Amino acid sequence: MKYERNEYPRPQFRRNEGTNLNGELEFEFDDTNDGVKRGLYNGKATLKNRINVPFSYQYPASGIGDNSQHDIVWYLRRFEAENGKRALLCFNAADYETDVWINGKHAVKHRGGFAPFKADITELLEDGENVIVVRCSDGQETFYPRGKQNWRKEPFSCFYVPNTGIWQSVWIEYFGNDCVDAYCLLPDVDNRSITGEIQTLYGKADRAIITVSFKNEIIKKQTISLDGRLSQFSIKLADNDHFMFADMLWYPDKPNLLEIEVELLSNNIRQDFARTRIGLRKISVEGGYICVNSRRLYQRLVLDQGYWQEGGLTPPSAEVLKNDIEQSKAMGFNGARKHQKFEDPYYYYYAEELGFLTWCEMPSAYKFCAEEVQAIVSEWTAIVREARNFTSNICYVPLNESWGVSVIKADVAQQRFAKALYYLTKCIDGTRLISTNDGWENIEESDIISIHDYNIKQSGEFPLKYKHGEFDGLNPQGWQLFADGHKYKGQPVLLTEFGGLAFAKEQKGSAWGYGNGVKDNNEFYERLKQLIDGISLTEFQGYCYTQLTDVQQEINGLLYADHTPKVDINRLKEIFERYDK
Repeated sequence: MKYERNEYPRPQFRRNEGTNLNGELEFEFDDTNDGVKRGLYNGKATLKNRINVPFSYQYPASGIGDNSQHDIVWYLRRFEAENGKRALLCFNAADYETDVWINGKHAVKHRGGFAPFKADITELLEDGENVIVVRCSDGQETFYPRGKQNWRKEPFSCFYVPNTGIWQSVWIEYFGNDCVDAYCLLPDVDNRSITGEIQTLYGKADRAIITVSFKNEIIKKQTISLDGRLSQFSIKLADNDHFMFADMLWYPDKPNLLEIEVELLSNNIRQDFARTRIGLRKISVEGGYICVNSRRLYQRLVLDQGYWQEGGLTPPSAEVLKNDIEQSKAMGFNGARKHQKFEDPYYYYYAEELGFLTWCEMPSAYKFCAEEVQAIVSEWTAIVREARNFTSNICYVPLNESWGVSVIKADVAQQRFAKALYYLTKCIDGTRLISTNDGWENIEESDIISIHDYNIKQSGEFPLKYKHGEFDGLNPQGWQLFADGHKYKGQPVLLTEFGGLAFAKEQKGSAWGYGNGVKDNNEFYERLKQLIDGISLTEFQGYCYTQLTDVQQEINGLLYADHTPKVDINRLKEIFERYDK
């Protein structure tokens, strides 16, 4: 089967003109690291193989399906550019260090495996045919953010076959003499407004026109004078003859979205135009409770690692992401913690449209050192700048289970790093909550206290272990709940990993789930009901069940690895929705 990703790659910020570079590209392994010396970057040589982009060579959707380790890979594609316009080359993600040449001239270098990047390639283009060459280097270093990608010879524990090189879409967009390089639109519900920021690529545009519509009716049109590359603004929204402000608010059960058009002008000539959207909602802690627009929110989340048999981290289509959300909602979940992955942008696009909450998590590195700190800070900054525009996103997770900060319990330097990530995130986006080190060894600088506990099996164990307000000194799964010197400060508490139930008959060889496997569907339902009943007896403000799908050797999903149900979805919905505080 041929897998194609031909949809517009960035649904959250759509320009009218572009060239999708996905599809069949020339490809070559460079195990001797002599590709540069051989001049592969000049685009004159024919590479030895073919690959289907944006899928990584390790997975069958790429057309290769080679699980062996190849640290350096090359890509080549020929294309024709649109004449008379400036061209922006865009990558949604490539792992890990990427160099790009256009017609033999270096265009951009990027480090990081999960954040998008781009470059103006106009001056490198020629009339007629052009050639793009990409070199990706993806070694096994553990001080770079890897997420769940294995760094040993074989997958182990909960670490899986990697996704080397290009693993999300690549495309070119066209614009005039300037364009929007970055933007930010944040709802300010209390002040009935949208706060915004536009950063242009060259600072040549002199004004922007922002048009806000709701249900196909223009409700606000505002011209913003631009001075230099970065301009900040506020758009006031008010009741009108057709809509009250309250009618436009976004809730999970009422996911209203405002359509936004951004037009960039210079001397009254359009230079750039794009469409986006925003949901008007406030995430806050009020009276000790997590709220959406001051309405209490009980979170029923599912841990979703976003893996696919065909493409690993790369979904085979945009539509399957929407289907995952719809299946999750049908099971009774109202959100997902996207675990150790910054997801394909279509996931967040559909999530905000369907009223599905998301947690945004930084993929972990695993060796604390100055190099790790620099790599995480750089990539996390880029991720947060993207994620702050996603309405569905309500919580950030910079660290998970002390991965990459393995002695944070006692080590002051690692505690300081966690604190720094908390405040860094708040500086970029102060409108969401943060679970700083999700799972255990929490620090006080966290909006949420998170607990991972796969050991509890009976409902009555929960209230005995997790008494309201009595969290100091707890040791979930043998790990100290708070790092040394840190105490509970009254934050909302959530059980952000539990369950992981698997069927005993499927636990063969390296395949595993948490605890003793269940023998049949009836035992599965009963065990799950015990867990949910137990959570209801605590003051937890929500939970996150592990996990949505099986992932390679980890077979504790509610869905199989092909994303089809293991058990009756209606029964799951009855159980997960038993309590909604």
